[in-house]
Amino acid sequence: MNVIETNLKGVVIIEPKVFGDSRGWFMESWSKQKFEAAGLNFDFVQDNQSYSAHKGTLRGLHYQLNPMSQAKLVRCTRGKLLDFAVDIRQNSPQFAKWTAVELSAENKRQLIIPRGFAHGFLTLTDDVEIQYKADNYYAPQCDGNIKWDDAQIGIKLPFAPTILSDKDAKAPSLSERIERGELNFFFD
Repeated sequence: MNVIETNLKGVVIIEPKVFGDSRGWFMESWSKQKFEAAGLNFDFVQDNQSYSAHKGTLRGLHYQLNPMSQAKLVRCTRGKLLDFAVDIRQNSPQFAKWTAVELSAENKRQLIIPRGFAHGFLTLTDDVEIQYKADNYYAPQCDGNIKWDDAQIGIKLPFAPTILSDKDAKAPSLSERIERGELNFFFD
């Protein structure tokens, strides 16, 4: 397994070792032992999967508040997407900074997104499946979102999204969430 740092400390790309032959291929998508040996200590408790039928679908920016915040290990198992993470820890030196990584069924890359980061993705093809592990259970009362095109964050996408949920289309800005006291993440 190869661990690649991104421009955001804590957000890392995982390139698993893939073994192939005439039958196809095999890889370990998760090994607690190997991740811990690489200094990546997570106790994942929930697996999630979503499907997006059309290119241009945007989901995010989503997060869960404390005490139910989540770290995620994200991978794309069908199609191709641009996955992005934003540091929303208010006193972090990286606050409101973002990173994006192309994940696809072909490249088999995975992305670790720590607690205190918002997460989103844009589908780059039709028929996209994303799967991710979370280190905390989903809690609707702690669910939150921020508008993906918030000028304070400045995420650059390869093209404008064409499909968003009503919830994501109407999401407040990062500064609105802070002004209303709706973010409780702090850098430690």
